[in-house]
Amino acid sequence: MSDDGLIVLRTVRQILAGNGPVFNVGERVEANTSTLWTVVLVLVGWIPGVSLEWIAVLVGLVFSAGGLALALDGARRLAGPSSSAFVLPAGALVVLALPPFRDFATSGLETGLISLWLGGTWWLLVRRGTGRPFGPLWSTAVVVGLGPLVRPDLALFSVAAMAGLLVLTWRGWRPALVLLAAAAVLPVLYQVFRMGYYGLITPNTALVKEASEALWDSGWAYFGDFTGPYLLWIPVAACLLAGLALVARKSVDRRVVVLVAVPLVGAVMLAAYVVRVGGDFMHGRMLLPATFCLVLPVMAIRVTRLTFVPVVVVAVWAVVAGGWLRTPYAGLEEPIDESEVIADERAAYVEASGTGYPILARDFRLFVETTDDARKQLAVQQAPSIHVYAEATGWVAYPSANGRALFTYFNIGGPGMLLPLDVWVHDPIGLANPVAAHSTTIPGRRIGHSKFAGGNWEVAGLAEGTTEDLAARGQYKQDNLDAIRNTLACPHTKEMLDSVRAPLTFGRFWDNLIHSVGRSGLRYDRDPENAQTCR
Repeated sequence: MSDDGLIVLRTVRQILAGNGPVFNVGERVEANTSTLWTVVLVLVGWIPGVSLEWIAVLVGLVFSAGGLALALDGARRLAGPSSSAFVLPAGALVVLALPPFRDFATSGLETGLISLWLGGTWWLLVRRGTGRPFGPLWSTAVVVGLGPLVRPDLALFSVAAMAGLLVLTWRGWRPALVLLAAAAVLPVLYQVFRMGYYGLITPNTALVKEASEALWDSGWAYFGDFTGPYLLWIPVAACLLAGLALVARKSVDRRVVVLVAVPLVGAVMLAAYVVRVGGDFMHGRMLLPATFCLVLPVMAIRVTRLTFVPVVVVAVWAVVAGGWLRTPYAGLEEPIDESEVIADERAAYVEASGTGYPILARDFRLFVETTDDARKQLAVQQAPSIHVYAEATGWVAYPSANGRALFTYFNIGGPGMLLPLDVWVHDPIGLANPVAAHSTTIPGRRIGHSKFAGGNWEVAGLAEGTTEDLAARGQYKQDNLDAIRNTLACPHTKEMLDSVRAPLTFGRFWDNLIHSVGRSGLRYDRDPENAQTCR
């Protein structure tokens, strides 16, 4: 279980408690990237006697296996009947041999759901293209359209799959428009909800990661960090040769071309997007969907005289890669090189927990220790307070101006699960903190960790009292707190905060909706001395 997976579960807890899809009660921030994964966990989360952490792990595992099973059956159906009785799951071996796939399948994140949706969507297309459709045509279109709800960037695969579905079933423009409408209805309805409820056109996480920026150098480094250590070009080339060998022995019609082109085009688009936005700080995670797509047509390969050598190469590579090929920093909490921005997330959370297989939030020693201190602070304070941690003094409490107790942490998933739901938990990088999310980035930091609004922003924005009185506690200078308060009082910043903290009325929903595009582009300087000019 990763801390990011626990972030998802905090929102699930809030929904199950009747507080809505929020991370903190009274603050509408979409801290989860995958809408559909949140929905799945909410639907399964009512099971009594089973922790949400175990539910997330087991559902992710089942979904990963289900996605592989559907993908394998799709490849079998695409290959058609053959005299060969032997089939090797070549593409499946490529996926399973990669440590990131195994790690993130049970991390509490949406990796398993992605595998299920990609494998299921392609399986539906193959059945439609081979004359054995499953369900009515409109239902396939609905599944194809779920991509943006599984994860926003998977809209790229939805586009490729929808184009393939239209080519396979073309009957004129009117039926095509019906299919497009069926595919769009759920994503569009949720997008309207997102814009009105959260006031943004993307999840808050997209602002934090600045998904609109082009960071090609970082992206190519991320690509090489994933493909290089595992010599991934070897199984990809072998699968390609095996696929070409099979195609050369049979007549290929338009339907086969479409069914092969959809996952290949989808893989290229997904990989290009990841490279463009700079990759991620989690090794391999963001490139797993593209890899899965790339091997869909060869998930299962019939072993013939022409394919024997390539499939043996894949099998041997899978054993070597699964057993020995690793990144130089595998198993280390931090990369060997301090300048490296990509890390082995599993190793980091094993270190934080003190156990080899952390699942529950309370398995993480680091989170338990910090939240135990927080609970002591809550017991001591007579009224809700803003709690900011300092290395020299520990937690420092400031009177709260909005009646909410708040604690600031860098990792918020574990603390969010261990602290009461009515306590606000903020992070300085912006995943659940709207103030940090709209600030400018700090060059050279990890993707997704490149913003920072520390405890001084929390104190200036949410603590009660004059800046002179707050500065007298010794943590922050008065002129710095004054500059932050001036920044937060700027019209555009104040309007942004109202969009997430003001009571949700119809008027507020409408105002959020119509101004969501401009609000999504709001950025102010991370230095309050510059930001207070309100430009």
